[in-house]
Amino acid sequence: MARFLSRIVRNHVVPFIPRMNTRPFSSSTISADPPREHMVSSAAILNDPPPVTPPPPSSPTGTTGSGRTWGLLKFGAIAGITSAVGTAAYVTYAYTVDEVDQKTNTFRALSNYSVGDGASSLEKYKAMLYSTAIKVPAKTIELYIDIRRSIEDHVRGFTEPSSDKLLPDLHPQEQHVFTLVLDLNETLVYSDWKRERGWRTFKRPGVDAFLEHLAKFYEIVVYSDQLNMYVDPVIERLDQKGCIRYRLSRSATRYQDGKHFRDLSKLNRDPARILYVSGHALESSLQPENCVPIKPWTLENDDTALLDLIPFLEYIALHRPADIRPVLASYQGRDIAAEFIERSKEHQRRMQQQKQHGHFWRR
Repeated sequence: MARFLSRIVRNHVVPFIPRMNTRPFSSSTISADPPREHMVSSAAILNDPPPVTPPPPSSPTGTTGSGRTWGLLKFGAIAGITSAVGTAAYVTYAYTVDEVDQKTNTFRALSNYSVGDGASSLEKYKAMLYSTAIKVPAKTIELYIDIRRSIEDHVRGFTEPSSDKLLPDLHPQEQHVFTLVLDLNETLVYSDWKRERGWRTFKRPGVDAFLEHLAKFYEIVVYSDQLNMYVDPVIERLDQKGCIRYRLSRSATRYQDGKHFRDLSKLNRDPARILYVSGHALESSLQPENCVPIKPWTLENDDTALLDLIPFLEYIALHRPADIRPVLASYQGRDIAAEFIERSKEHQRRMQQQKQHGHFWRR
């Protein structure tokens, strides 16, 4: 009831007081019939709910502080993991696992750092702290080396040639025969794709005569980095007369540095009797000393590279040098076919001079 009376006084009496004090006192301002105040029933006042004052917002200091701390921890963890992954990726790219093992061996040995029995307690305590601080990164490096060795051992099954002997043993009567290894794409054929006709494979000019003639002197092997589902049908259409004795595809290559290399050491042949002919010989073989580079073929109609190379290869097969590698080294950086012709002409000129000199003394 006290609250009820207090509210009536505050709403109806208090506003009236300032109006009386502020108006000038004059009879002219007094009305005989003053306006009546609007009366509000007590029931309405009692039934109206009291105004609800929202509680003051609680201070978010504690939540913000903990959230900020948690955010910093997450940022630090992400930064640390990113840094570790980046470092591991760079090390994996730049160094072999044996080089990493060798370079970090001294650092990992520091995790077992200790002082002699005669050292003071402070020195022993410092040695213990130092060893403990080094132990975590040392163990991390050892874990990285173990994981990387395991992965590389597993991957090696996919990167190494499918066998240490890619070709069967030579027949005893063919031990003197040289092995002519030929690349496929841009050496014997060229595959081209166009929207209106799809894929088409073209034979290089002179490839039929090249294979048919040299099959009389060499064991011919096609060694490609393409899948066998591509190599087999191409060779079947290319080699109608069976001049190519063996075909090797991608599974026989060595995958290294993102490329498939021909590893001639896995052919089960004497490396002194192997010649590798390719439009990309030096870039695709692990044995550049056995390479016979020729111009890559990309559909030029006037190409004669294969035919030009026949005299040199025939000469090698007939004269059978003890080791082909020094012979190829003498042609390094030169067009072998053109250089061989020049050397042949020079040899004939000398022989002609010797004949003339002999005729002169016989007279």
